[in-house]
Amino acid sequence: MSTATIIGSGPNGLSAATALASAGISTTVVERNRQIGGACSTAETTLPGYLHDLGSSVYPMGIASPFFRSLPIEIPWIEPAAPCAHPLDDGTAVLLEHSVDDTIAHLDAIDGSGYRSLIEPLAGHFAELVPDLLAPIQHIPQHPFLLAHFGLSALQSGASLARSRFSGIRARALFAGMATHSALSLGAPTSAAVGLVLMAAGHACGWPIVRGGAQMLTDSLARHFESLGGRIETCHEVMQLPATDLILADVTPRQLLRIAGAELPPGYRRQLERFRYGAGAFKIDYALNSPIPWTANECSRAATVHLGGTLEEIITSERHFTADIPFVLLVQPSLFDPTRAPAGHHTAWAYCHVPNGSAADRLESIERQIERFAPGFRDCILARAISPPAALERWNPNLIGGDLSAGVMNVRQLLFRPTASLYRTPVDGLFLCGASTPPGGGVHGMAGFHAAQAALRYLAH
Repeated sequence: MSTATIIGSGPNGLSAATALASAGISTTVVERNRQIGGACSTAETTLPGYLHDLGSSVYPMGIASPFFRSLPIEIPWIEPAAPCAHPLDDGTAVLLEHSVDDTIAHLDAIDGSGYRSLIEPLAGHFAELVPDLLAPIQHIPQHPFLLAHFGLSALQSGASLARSRFSGIRARALFAGMATHSALSLGAPTSAAVGLVLMAAGHACGWPIVRGGAQMLTDSLARHFESLGGRIETCHEVMQLPATDLILADVTPRQLLRIAGAELPPGYRRQLERFRYGAGAFKIDYALNSPIPWTANECSRAATVHLGGTLEEIITSERHFTADIPFVLLVQPSLFDPTRAPAGHHTAWAYCHVPNGSAADRLESIERQIERFAPGFRDCILARAISPPAALERWNPNLIGGDLSAGVMNVRQLLFRPTASLYRTPVDGLFLCGASTPPGGGVHGMAGFHAAQAALRYLAH
């Protein structure tokens, strides 16, 4: 029987392991930390009884993932009343609702038809579009015309798409907040793509959280993998390539260079060394004695809240990630999942983008931005756990400089991620399977699945 070792137990590592074990490969996952899951895990970082997601927390692409959907497992998804809220200074909020019509009701009347024509075709055919979106760009699309319709808008910058499609403050602000998930400047080409996907996903399948925290998603994947005969070893840091038929590394190029640099050809090493990492994150976990006191009460209908004001403000905050008024992404899961905190209490987390590896303290600016839309927020805080980029990388070495996407998602690195050979390396049997390979960041397991398919094809030949 062929053997495989998976380095790293994040969603992509576990997905790769599951695909190989399902094919009859004797597969072991090794994890450097005591806790499995990588950036898809949960812990009590502030006070006992308050569960905080350490990395990912909201899963629009998780619930849409073709691989996750193919598994005979139950993931305890919880769908908030609305996928996302974006408060404004007039005391109201724009909401991404589950229905296109309900979302349009939050917009200025002039933008209703523009929103419908942009998003409704994508949302209405999202199930057909997802397999193409979550595959390497170098593939034969299953739905070429649908993908082309998406691509015409997705290749634009978030700023130009917002300005060309919408005239009102509310629609422009809503789209700008979505586009910030690209972790690119909103003036950068392709920064519109993530915004389009997230809006369409919100209408098609929602932005769920997981009951009990991100760890429950990881544990569901791990239990299924072990039921197939797979093994997981924790507290096992890989310092050199193991002696197995296949090695699939759920790591970024920088870690692969540390583990296998001496065995990689010089030309491939240089390609990995040129791989660029994106903006970092400055993250704060909160234990709260009450729900966040939003001025716009409708913000309490969403687990995810975007805090940035207008399109112009968000463009400024995301241009170099150093603005005094940052765009803040906040998640308040305990409003919908009471297992996250003691009765009557709550958890939340917030982060802003910063330059990769920045040592700047953004605590005050983040909390000032939250207070802008929720006066009295600081009075709710029982405890904080602060994670600047260096702390994120110490906990999870895949988060280079605090980069949550395992590499900047610019045009070149969308096409060749991390190199033109994608998952495969020049070393026989060695493959990359993490978020530094297609389709990139997000919790969906598809990078691991595609890498496993490439590894199985290698074995077959």
